[in-house]
Amino acid sequence: NALRAHDERLDAVISQGGLGQDIGNRIAVVDGRASADSVEIQAVTAKVEGLPSRSSARGSGIGEGGSSQKEASPQEPLPLVIDEFSRAIMAKIVEKCGTRDYWEDWAKDVAEIAERHITRIAGLVQQSESDAGSFFQDFLLELRDDLNESITEHDAIEMLAQHLITRPVFDALFEGHAFIERNPVSVAMTDVISVIDEAQVEREAKALEGFYASVRRRAAGITDPLARQKLIVELYDKFFRGAFPRTTQKLGIVYTPVEIVDFIINSVNETLQEEFGQTLGSKGVHILDPFAGTGTFITRLLQSGLIAPEDLERKYREDIHANEIVLLAYYIAAINIESIFHSVAERDDYLPYSGICLTDTFALHEGDDELSFYMKDNTDRRARQKGTDIRVIMGNPPYSTGQKRENDNAKNVAYTRLDQRIRTTYAECSKASNLQNLYDSYIRAIRWGSDRLGDAGVMAYVSGSAWVERSFADGLRKCLTEEFASVQVFHLRGDIRKNILSGGRAGEGENVFEQDNMTGVAITIFVKNPDASEQGRILFHDIGDDLDRKQKLDIVRRLGSVRGIEDADQWSTILPDEYDDWLDQRDQSFEAYPKIGDKKDKNGNLLFQNYSLGVITKRDSWCVNPSREKLFGNINKTIAFFNNEVSSWLAHKELAESDNSAMLKLD
Repeated sequence: NALRAHDERLDAVISQGGLGQDIGNRIAVVDGRASADSVEIQAVTAKVEGLPSRSSARGSGIGEGGSSQKEASPQEPLPLVIDEFSRAIMAKIVEKCGTRDYWEDWAKDVAEIAERHITRIAGLVQQSESDAGSFFQDFLLELRDDLNESITEHDAIEMLAQHLITRPVFDALFEGHAFIERNPVSVAMTDVISVIDEAQVEREAKALEGFYASVRRRAAGITDPLARQKLIVELYDKFFRGAFPRTTQKLGIVYTPVEIVDFIINSVNETLQEEFGQTLGSKGVHILDPFAGTGTFITRLLQSGLIAPEDLERKYREDIHANEIVLLAYYIAAINIESIFHSVAERDDYLPYSGICLTDTFALHEGDDELSFYMKDNTDRRARQKGTDIRVIMGNPPYSTGQKRENDNAKNVAYTRLDQRIRTTYAECSKASNLQNLYDSYIRAIRWGSDRLGDAGVMAYVSGSAWVERSFADGLRKCLTEEFASVQVFHLRGDIRKNILSGGRAGEGENVFEQDNMTGVAITIFVKNPDASEQGRILFHDIGDDLDRKQKLDIVRRLGSVRGIEDADQWSTILPDEYDDWLDQRDQSFEAYPKIGDKKDKNGNLLFQNYSLGVITKRDSWCVNPSREKLFGNINKTIAFFNNEVSSWLAHKELAESDNSAMLKLD
């Protein structure tokens, strides 16, 4: 730690080691012997590249000390496995000396500064007669055209604030990279900000200089691609989750372990070979990650070796596509993919990645692009992708059924065409009464992907697994057997709620997404092949009971792909029953017993004919109370809070002070 405090190079090296980069060429752990009079001394010394050693500086082999010490002379190596010992020492150095940057704490500061940006920009653009107001309205219309109609003024202003805050982060992570000056969305954001907020663009940046410095320190000298991706995901997850929590909740942002990404990529490549005689590197095999996040799927594809070196540039330019709706994630994904390509291809000249779009994948085919004020290149990319025959879809769809509380203002967006497709397929084929979960984002991703592939192709997702076994998805399961030649499900389990409700007896184990996800998870490979000899084949493999996250990821890595499961003879073939159950198929003998009730047929052998939710207000803890006094107190608090919110809203909108029609009173 003393050396580290005096030499930033050592601090940077230790940070690199903490991210998984091999620092053996910078810090060497070596064995040696030294004798002092008749006493033999054994020692392990750490030698840091570029720093003077104590022996050369003082002429002494080991230690500070006694006058009896003599210059150390190398002898035979100690009888130990130095590689293993070296790794252990390295790990301990990183653990004891590594700089811990608590980006969660910075996120709190960022959230406050973002709000100041948002307030200031909002004040400027609401001046309808000003240039700022006019430019902003055009920008807002284009965002709605490129993303979806639900984009509000606040959403657009928040995106501008994100751009202001994160631009220096990219400069720190990718020093010397041309992205900021060349990416069409980044250029457009900068142009808009230069018009509406030119005088104060840099004012707030000084308050975050410590944060930017921490990013520069952690990024310094990182050349290993996995270490850089780990840093990017760590920064994005910890920083973004705290700085912009509403967006995180609304979009269900979760990032995928590399072991799962690699499993999916290898599985898709094998499936293409077996079903179509092609690979991911084949010319004309267009690949799309519709929910790119930080770009892990595409970066791992570029690093996988599955694309021949002579095909790499062509695939990068023409055949690999990605979409992302969150601005910060879009930026990071684009830069990440570009930097990995240049590293793998060993290119020094800058070649931008033109396959990525800032867009809402689900809304992409809802209508036509009509506006192009600032982001024409992004509009052109979207149009080009829409006209492409996609053969492979792979990724991690968002997990979100919607907000938990109305005050969150984070409802899922409605998609007219896509949701209609769900109604006329999954919902229409279902016998369930509550179909709300069919509009979960990852279920939408299955419906969208099936339609986007057309007649032939491969779709591979890591997603929630409730659709495999829950009653709401019986229609979905029925449609999958009709639409796909095969569906291969690798069930990773991890349903934390099921563990809790069963008192731990469910055996779900830990979730592979750690604390980020409470629902079970599955990797699924969907194959459309009209020429396949068998249609509607379902293969299933359960990872096993009570495994922790590390054990599960180790199994995923060891199996490597769906072929690994097949080679281990671990696939089970599922034959759906007449109710479209795949797992835990029901016992027909129960049909002979009287039903508790049946809403569709009230004339059968039933115990009850009438149904009701009973006395329920949806807010019982506030509106139901045996004490009249406490009930009045609760209602008064509710009304006071409501009126305060109305007052704030009216003041914010600068409406007439006399317009109090929304106020409540207690009679």
